[in-house]
Amino acid sequence: MSTIIQPTISSGSQAWQIDPAHTSVEFSVKHLMIAKVRGRFAEVTGTLQGDLAEPQAFRLQVDIATQSIDTRQEQRDAHLRSADFFDTDKWPAIRFVGKRIVGDVNEDFKLTGDLTIRDVTREIVLDVTNEGAVTDPWGGSRLGFSATGKIDRRDFGLTWNQALEAGGVAVGHDVTISVDAEMTAVVVESASVFA
Repeated sequence: MSTIIQPTISSGSQAWQIDPAHTSVEFSVKHLMIAKVRGRFAEVTGTLQGDLAEPQAFRLQVDIATQSIDTRQEQRDAHLRSADFFDTDKWPAIRFVGKRIVGDVNEDFKLTGDLTIRDVTREIVLDVTNEGAVTDPWGGSRLGFSATGKIDRRDFGLTWNQALEAGGVAVGHDVTISVDAEMTAVVVESASVFA
């Protein structure tokens, strides 16, 4: 049986790795100005290293495989993988690199970082909640975080659209992001984990 630990991040350097099987990156965007289309990216990897108790002393990098996009509609997914949107053959990954934290890392905080899509990098802010820490049945340490944010897809070169006869556009500009991440502690002998 797993043991619940007080969700406190103590001082000291530590490395964590995203558990892809227990992490989800989802998004939603308006369709025809009236309904939300939801999707997800099935392949997510990433590493967190440093002292989270010191908000300026951490390194976070998350990579998302664009080819793994899934909106539960094959034709739409093929269009999203095309040059009209993610151009997955040319740009196979979305990358987020954390830069700074404001707030209490043991509760709610804001995470600022650089998001790169299609070789365009913009700074974004995510609202993050520390969901707690646990010792798993195999003796490993795990952390859980949830995060939300919003971007304007046009800022990243995702400009394809279609005008509607009655006004408006087929695809909304604002994209809402939702992340649930589970991270496992790893033993790191050097900073090469980020190489």
